[in-house]
Amino acid sequence: MEFTSEILSVGQLNEAISSLINSSFDTVWVRGEISNFKSYPSGHWYFKLKDEQSQINGVMFKGRNFSVDFQPRDGDQVEVAAQVGFYTARGDMQLTVQQMRKAGAGALFEAFMKLKAKLEKEGLFDPQRKQDIPIHPKAIGIVTSTQAAALKDVLSTLARRASHIPVVIYPSPVQGADAAPGMIQALKNAQMDAQVEVILLVRGGGSIEDLWAFNDEQLAYAIAECSIPIISGVGHETDFTIADFVADLRAPTPTAAAEIASPDRIELLRNIQAYADFMQRMMNQKLEREAQRIDQLSLRLQHAIPNPKEMRQRQNQLQERLTRVWQEKMRYWRQQQEHYLFQIEALNPQRTLERGYSLILDGTKAVRDPKELKTSKEFTIAMAHGQALVTLENVLPLADE
Repeated sequence: MEFTSEILSVGQLNEAISSLINSSFDTVWVRGEISNFKSYPSGHWYFKLKDEQSQINGVMFKGRNFSVDFQPRDGDQVEVAAQVGFYTARGDMQLTVQQMRKAGAGALFEAFMKLKAKLEKEGLFDPQRKQDIPIHPKAIGIVTSTQAAALKDVLSTLARRASHIPVVIYPSPVQGADAAPGMIQALKNAQMDAQVEVILLVRGGGSIEDLWAFNDEQLAYAIAECSIPIISGVGHETDFTIADFVADLRAPTPTAAAEIASPDRIELLRNIQAYADFMQRMMNQKLEREAQRIDQLSLRLQHAIPNPKEMRQRQNQLQERLTRVWQEKMRYWRQQQEHYLFQIEALNPQRTLERGYSLILDGTKAVRDPKELKTSKEFTIAMAHGQALVTLENVLPLADE
């Protein structure tokens, strides 16, 4: 072993080591378990990455970690793309992380792209096979978890925009091993039920693992084969799943899916009023043209017939007839407008409750059969001025008269 006569300071030695390491490594992908994770007020992350044999310090600066779609915690298995470096001030090796994902996310993405290519080749994404979304559905179905936050947002949007349209919930898990089979069965139930004209397939945002059930191949086939049009609203605007590509229409969020499926009640009323105003303008123009024509005809008759008094009487009769016709037509259009407004108001379920009726709910489902009433079970009774939670102590079905 040769020794140099030059004596280096610690700083010089560490700088030499840092230079050697920087020139020896390009960006590398490293898999390991996070420990000692700390997020500083500056926004920078510091942690250790370890496995059964070794550990190494890691740092991910604020400018990089904003793109990470999960909050790292101790014990998380992750894969990082990093520059290998040497922190000269402490004499420590460290990874300066540029990208971070949960371990296995890369494999999931590859599986996603492979299935996407396969289904696209089979024609499942072809716009020609997709069904039109009804403009005024008689009822709207929702396939999601009853515990999902997205359900509350969807129901709130539908109640605000189109409270007169019935909503049927077909519950299913939307995350985990049971999610895909559950959603497939929910779609089958909706088709057998034959109550709704459009289905919202929704859930809130999450990581690729959280949304993975919506990348299930069998679910894709079930969506493609469904006889009822489906609007997918999965995750955030930047999230894409196989279900989005196969569905008849993709909405960027669950709330957007509800907005697409439901006509705006206020906008409908505006359209009716605009149509009535248009018809009134047309009738006014027609009346004015007819009046002008009568004036012209009267003028010609006055020159042809030497009895002005008789012709003026005839003109007055024609004007009276025209006025009666106009009044009759205006009365008809007002009746039509009142009829449309009455129909819209009559469809509001709140009006039924205000007439003294009540609605028994088992969770979110309306109870239709006395056999569904069970003792020692909680039911919700919806009334005109609120709701009440009740538990039945005794149920005595009455014979049909």
